[in-house]
Amino acid sequence: MKKIAVLGSGQVGEVLANGLLKYGYEVMRGSRDPKKIAEWKAGAGPRAEVGTFAEATAWSDTVLIAVKGTAAESLVAQLGSASLSGKIVIDATNPIADAPPEEGVLRFFTGPNESLMERLQRSAPEAYFVKAFSCVGNAFMVEPKFPGGPPTMFICGNSASAKAEVSALLRQFGWESADMGMAQSARAIEPLCMLWCIPGLSQNKWAHAFKLLQLS
Repeated sequence: MKKIAVLGSGQVGEVLANGLLKYGYEVMRGSRDPKKIAEWKAGAGPRAEVGTFAEATAWSDTVLIAVKGTAAESLVAQLGSASLSGKIVIDATNPIADAPPEEGVLRFFTGPNESLMERLQRSAPEAYFVKAFSCVGNAFMVEPKFPGGPPTMFICGNSASAKAEVSALLRQFGWESADMGMAQSARAIEPLCMLWCIPGLSQNKWAHAFKLLQLS
């Protein structure tokens, strides 16, 4: 992974793009309206570019999807399967519905026996999707610092080599990664977003992350 397209003009995309630049990657942020992120480019340095979703995808060898979950399927459909073929696609999305939380619990538009990443993978079957960055808030996505040491990022996907590359990136960012298996495992990983958000939505406590503890 050398040239990474970060698709999304929101805060998650900005945090991850800045982290990638810090660790030596070339980054092009993609947006429906590139003018929205022109100011970011002005301050991001010579390895930063901006463009449309299609321009950023064509330029890159790896794609990171950081749009709202409700927009992710239409984005992949708009890009077309061919544009993503053979590329690692890091999926940082969650299927959060356009509806208010219920007693601090987010509502998803997927059911328990499906995931948003599986839908995206079906739309672009020759891309190598890897779920990552979906179970923590953007403030801790890059260089998380906790008393218990590096937290755990749960990942999954159908390509072992793609997951190995994403795991290496996560180590650079200060994470341990836990490979949960094939794309179907996103059915369990995506709801961790619900769990992570409950203390925030119910108690305004947002400074936490998950840690997988294992016996040797």
